[in-house]
Order: sequence, then C-alpha cells, then structure tokens
Amino acid sequence: MTASTATAASSATSTATPLLESRDGRIVTLTLNRPERLNALSAEMSDMLYEAVIRTDKDPDVGVVIVTGAGRGFCAGGDVKNMAERKNPNREERLEHLKRSHRVPLAMRNSSKVFISAINGPATGAGLGIATVGDIRIAARSARFGAAFANVGLAGDWGVSWLLTRTIGPSMARQMLLSAELIDAARALQIGLVHNVVDDAALMDEAKRIATRYAEGPGMSFKLIKQNLLHAEGATFAESLDVEAENQATAMMTEDHKEAVAAFLGKRKGNFKGR
Repeated sequence: MTASTATAASSATSTATPLLESRDGRIVTLTLNRPERLNALSAEMSDMLYEAVIRTDKDPDVGVVIVTGAGRGFCAGGDVKNMAERKNPNREERLEHLKRSHRVPLAMRNSSKVFISAINGPATGAGLGIATVGDIRIAARSARFGAAFANVGLAGDWGVSWLLTRTIGPSMARQMLLSAELIDAARALQIGLVHNVVDDAALMDEAKRIATRYAEGPGMSFKLIKQNLLHAEGATFAESLDVEAENQATAMMTEDHKEAVAAFLGKRKGNFKGR
C-alpha cells in the first residue's frame, strides 16, 4: 500500500471503525477508535490491531508504528459494560478468547519494527499493557496509568505482570497491580514507565518527530538490536554474547551498515533502505 492510498483509505474510514490506520512515508499510525468508551477493547478492535501489527511487520516499506487513542483516552482496557452483560460465562470460552487477544501484545513485542506508544490519556488494565509494550513510550501530561484489574476482581492480562516487572521492577509492579491505583504522567516518568512527558497539544508532533528519526535510520540495525534485547531477557551472559556475535556478523553484511559507514566518513546523512 502506498502513502497516497493509505491516506485515502484513512479519510474514507468510518468513525465507527474501532481501529484507524494512516500512513506518512515509512510511519504508520494506528489509532484505537472507541472514544465514547475511552477506547476500551472489543474483540473486533483486538483482531484488527493484531492484523495491522502483522501486516506492518511484513512490509519492508514500514519502519515505525505509532499507537495512540482517539479522543481523551488511550485505552481503558477491557470493556466493563460488556463484562456485566455476559450471560452464563464458560471458563474454556473465556480462556480461548484471552489467548486469542494475547496474540496482539506478543506480536507487538516480537515485531521487527520500532513501536512508539503515544499515550494521550488514561491507559488502564489491558490498555496499560498496550502502552508498556511499546519500544518508546511518550505520555501527554494528562495521561494516567493504572493496573485496574483488582478494581473489577480480575488478575490481569495482556502481559501486564511481565511487562511491569521488567519495566519498573518487581516492587513497583506489585504495588501497581495490587493497589490498582492510578498514577499520573509525572510519576510514570519518575519510575521509568514512560520515556518522555510532553504537553497534550504537542504529543503527536513529538511522537512523529521521534518516529521520523527511526523511520530514516538503519532499519536492519534496529531489527537486529530488538532481536538481541528480546533474547537477552531470558538468556545467560554467555548465550547473549553468542546471539550478539551472530547478529553483529549479519549486520556487517547489510547495505545499511555499508551506507552508515560511508555516511560517517563522508560527514553526511545516511540514506538507508532497511536492507
């Protein structure tokens, strides 16, 4: 899909569509679009988000994916109203539904693309998982964060326990999950949950500024760095060294590496192709 066709598709998309997608060059923006429900997750939204993540991962002309929310919320997690309307819930059906939805954070985590979370408002429950799984996390000052599962008698999903433990540490993860209290953007920055906090009006401009930097950078390098980092999370030091050696050798053979060296020696900006 070209930038022009993506833009046309975006403008033609109905506001009832739970996920909006737009494209600007090598940057794709995915907007969770149920603003009347603070972008609470629906099965349709989850499926569309998964399909978009898989599609962008396979597209060599995509370098960066921005995830944000429509309206005043990022994502309120599961739709509590739908929970109340469930009739005769069956555990096996619930388990199957959860495992299907969990494809989304796993695909985002494993994607070769750089994911930027542009957190424009409340990110709670599973929405906290979507926000935290991003490689780069930028918050508007009005953003709020909470592992709200205990408030509705739930244990947690969408990788929140794993993500929080590794992002803010076991102690803070326990506090957030057990208390279910909201924290503001300033506190999120202090504990390392987000990388940057900006004024609400500047959020998307900042997200696109950062996205442009990665979109114009050596895509193969970013892909291999992400592979190193993912492997290191469950590996010994010796195992990490072996994987780094493999990926470094691969990187040395890429066009991106050759162009980066030429640009450095020529004191010019690199022109990378992601190969």
